[in-house]
Amino acid sequence: MSRTALFAAALMSLIASACAPHNDLVVYCSLDQEFAEPLIQQYAKSTGLEVHVEFDVEANKTVGLVQRLREESANPRCDVFWNNEFAHTVQMGRDGLLEPYASPSAKDIPASFKEAGGKWTGFGARARIFIVNTDLCDPKEITSMWDLVDPKWAGKAAMALPLNGTTLTHMACLYDVLGEAKAEEYIQKVSALGKSGALNLANGNSTIARVVGDGKFAFGWTDTDDFAVALERGAHVVAVYPDANGIGTLLIPNTVCILKGAPHAEAARKFVDWALSDATEKALAYSRSVQIPVRAGVERPPNIKGPKDFKTMVVDFEKVGADIEKRASHFKELFVE
Repeated sequence: MSRTALFAAALMSLIASACAPHNDLVVYCSLDQEFAEPLIQQYAKSTGLEVHVEFDVEANKTVGLVQRLREESANPRCDVFWNNEFAHTVQMGRDGLLEPYASPSAKDIPASFKEAGGKWTGFGARARIFIVNTDLCDPKEITSMWDLVDPKWAGKAAMALPLNGTTLTHMACLYDVLGEAKAEEYIQKVSALGKSGALNLANGNSTIARVVGDGKFAFGWTDTDDFAVALERGAHVVAVYPDANGIGTLLIPNTVCILKGAPHAEAARKFVDWALSDATEKALAYSRSVQIPVRAGVERPPNIKGPKDFKTMVVDFEKVGADIEKRASHFKELFVE
């Protein structure tokens, strides 16, 4: 290469470097942008850090960001992954993509919400509840997950397809909690009822909350944040935390983790400390996303249940995460192919 060409190449490299955005921290976040962005902006302002955040889109349901993180693992550009669920985070940890970090902010977070080696920690959770339209149904009649597949409610109940998001995670958890045979019985019934039209299968939990709130269906599975939106709209709905006398209600926490090879490791650890703080859990509880603090002692609005206010499902998060791809493939066969 000539001296002129070498000089030109060096000059272009220098210009590209000068024009590249400067970031002190890069965060990928799958919690809805409207909920997470104000908090992260406040964090950036208070610390003076230049924080670049990339959010997932609703259609991808976390999978888009996870795929990017895997593709970038040989040359990471992201420091911290704030995931709005746990299954894919667990899988990334098992695949060696996460850097262990035991945050001092997590010392009072229950062990069930932490990976033993510090690869990830859970905080601010959503509960998987039944949203019930009180104009169409007496909430006292809905007590168990099995009510969804009871012939009594044929044509009156709804659920999101278990292909992604919290519905996929929820249905995958049933195999851990109920065992293979009983969980498969439930999934097969849901699939059969969906194909027959006796159970409405929609594309997402927000859709379920909307159609139940609009009175098109009596009840259906959704998340507490989507329920809160329906309530805010003025819908005549209540939340039922099912199986109080059985397996309990599933809590799906947000998870936060540091990527192996994170370019800004020190800043990443400080961000994780902030994310896991009491103040952040409190802020999430008081936000429109009404996240449930995983610590019973964290302040929350009077209308938000705490983890001790209902029976919570006991789940082996690591096992569910390890099996999530297998479950997703099985559900795709049942509901799509």
